[in-house]
This record gives sequence, structure tokens and C-alpha cells, in this order.
Amino acid sequence: MEITANYNPPDSGPAARKFLALGVIGLIVFGIGYTVNKTQFYNSYLLAYIFWTNMALGALMLTMLQHLTGGAWGVVSRRILESATRTLWVMVPLILPILFGGMHSLYEWTHTDVVKADPILIAKAPYLNETFFIIRTVAYFVLWLGLITLLNRWSAQQDKSLESAVPATKSMRWISGPGLIVYALTMTFASVDWMMSLDPHWYSTMYPVIFVVGQVLGTFTLLIITMVWLSGREPMSKYITKAHIHDLGKLMLAFVMLWAYVSFSQFLIMWQGNVAEETPWYMIRKKDGWQYLAIVLFVFHFALPFLLLLSRDLKKNVRKLAAVAGLLMFMRYVDLFWLLRPRNEWMFEKAAEAHDKSGHVFGPHLTHSFTWMDFAALIGFGGVWLGFFLLELKKRPLLPVNDPNFEEALNHVGH
Repeated sequence: MEITANYNPPDSGPAARKFLALGVIGLIVFGIGYTVNKTQFYNSYLLAYIFWTNMALGALMLTMLQHLTGGAWGVVSRRILESATRTLWVMVPLILPILFGGMHSLYEWTHTDVVKADPILIAKAPYLNETFFIIRTVAYFVLWLGLITLLNRWSAQQDKSLESAVPATKSMRWISGPGLIVYALTMTFASVDWMMSLDPHWYSTMYPVIFVVGQVLGTFTLLIITMVWLSGREPMSKYITKAHIHDLGKLMLAFVMLWAYVSFSQFLIMWQGNVAEETPWYMIRKKDGWQYLAIVLFVFHFALPFLLLLSRDLKKNVRKLAAVAGLLMFMRYVDLFWLLRPRNEWMFEKAAEAHDKSGHVFGPHLTHSFTWMDFAALIGFGGVWLGFFLLELKKRPLLPVNDPNFEEALNHVGH
């Protein structure tokens, strides 16, 4: 089948420019925070950066999963996911301020005087040190971008002709199996490095699983909102059916349940074990208002979406499903805030003892509450990410017309 204009995306250029302008304004305002409170600035930076980078990485995982499993939902949504993966190139330079300026404001283990006085940190020093941290982060991005480049290159080849589509399809399927293994390993270590090491005395084997499940769930929210937006516009209004939307709603429900399962599993294991090295992470989150945020997460990240998504009619109603996806996208940010912001007592009670070379005190100025810097960073990074996402979305036809499952996907009616 030849590509026609009927599969070209709507002009998203004006919306992209608006998002980019909003992002630039947000980043300018956020930049003022560096002069006000360096520690708060970098903590807000890390939170917003991880939230938006997760959209690209979750899209990479879903793209590879779809190539392995097939399915109508993946064929009609693949170009959206591929566009999201290509935004990872934008996030590469944005991590440099953390690697070369913010580590001392984020991680306890970067302070040599603190490490020397702590036997646990001394034992972890071969892994938790700045040089190795940077090397690992570079390796993660090289592997992720390598997979993204190959998958997008072969996807473009698939569009050229039916003859080129066959080897391109096989190549994408071939790379997706090992690619998912690489994704699982790199995301495990990345979640440990970027997030879990914020409290270097604490550890959990479930933490990377929680992180990955939340990442993929967040990408599903973006995918559903984008699909609903496209379904009301030509030409995709002809091709996106209620069955496609229903499938995505079922998948989002599955990941809502999986997120609740793995999150509760971590809590149950640590509560039952009652080990001194594990329980402080939850003890911090049962006081100072964090316990109420945990209730909010239970209600709005699990209970309410779970009950709503049980309805088949709701999952086929594009506006209602988009509203649930919007709620869950917001709760993904709340969940990351709950994971990242509370810190150990060292951060809030003993931080005055730790200084970096410039004499800056690490930690005491990090507030528990949501600040204007958190909001500015979220808007700034979000505007830039969404702007580039929409620009990428308009570069290629929205449907892979030479995919072997293309006709079946368009005729998908569901059950």
C-alpha cells in the first residue's frame, strides 16, 4: 500500500510553538530559583526532568513491546510512541546541569567528609562516586538512543515500499527482544542511581519495578490523551475507533493495578521484615503531612481510576477516558514527588555538618512542601518536551501503512 496524504498528521506546528514559548518562559522563571536557593533548585530540576524523560523512555518500552506482541492498539499508536521516543534527544543536554553542577546539592554520597564518617557509605563508594555515576548515565543514554535510532530508522524504511517493509519489520522485531532486556537493566540501574541513591542508606529490590511500572503508566496517559486529540481531527478521525481507545483503556487499567500491587508489595515486605535499614524510608513518609499525600495517592492513583476504568462504556468514551488519563498523568507527578522529596534525617537535621567546596550548606534549605520552583520546572520542562513532541509528530505519516498488521488494525472492532 502506498502512503497518501490521508495519513499525514494535522498541523501541530502552532500548538508546538505555543508549548515551546511556554516552556522557555517557565525555564527563565525557574532559572531565577538558582540564585534564591541552589539546593531547592536542583531538587525541583531533578523531579521535573525525570517526570518528562519518563514519557520518552516509557514510549521506547511500549514500542518494543508492540513489535514483539503485535496488536491493533500498537499499530495505530506506534507513530505517536515513536515521536515520543525521539524527544529523548532533547533531554540529553538537559541532564548536564545535574551531572556537572547539581550532584552536590542532591546526593549525600558526593560529600567526601560525610562519606569518610560513614562506614556504609565507605563500603558503597566504589559504586556511588561521581565519576562512575556520570559514566553510567552516559552509558544509559547511549543504549537508549541507539535503540531509538534503529527503531525509527527501520520504521521509516517500512514506509518506503512493500519490498523494504518486510526486512524492516523483521529487524524491528529482532531488536525489540534484546532491547527490552537492555531497557529493563538500564532502567533498574538508572532508578537506583538517580532516585534511590538520594537516600544512600536505604535500598529496595522492588523500587526499580515501581519506577518502571509508573513510567509506562505515565506514557499510557500521554498516549491516550494524544489519541483522543487526534481522533477528533482529520484524517485520524477516520481511523481511530472506539475499539482502539477501549484497548488502551484496558491496558491503562492493567498498569494501574500493577502499580498498586508492586507499591503495596514493597510496603508489606518492609513492614513484615521490620529491618532497621529499610523501615526509615516509610517512617519519614508517615509524618509531616506525607501520610496524607500517601492517602491521596491511594485514592486518586489507584482506587478511583480503578473503579472508573472497570466500566466498559467509560473506556469507549473518548472524553471520559481522556479525563481519567489526565488525572493519572497528574498523579504520576504526585507519585514522583512523594518518592523523591522526603529525605532521611541527615538531610534535615544533620545537613549543617556537610559543606561542599564553595561552603554551600547541603540540605537544610530543601523544603518538604511544593514550591514555586517545582511548578516552574514542571511547566518549563513540560513546555519544551511537549513542543518537541508535537514537532516530531508532524514529521511522519501517522499510520505505518506497510505494516503486516495494518489492515487488520484498521478493521479492529474489539469485543
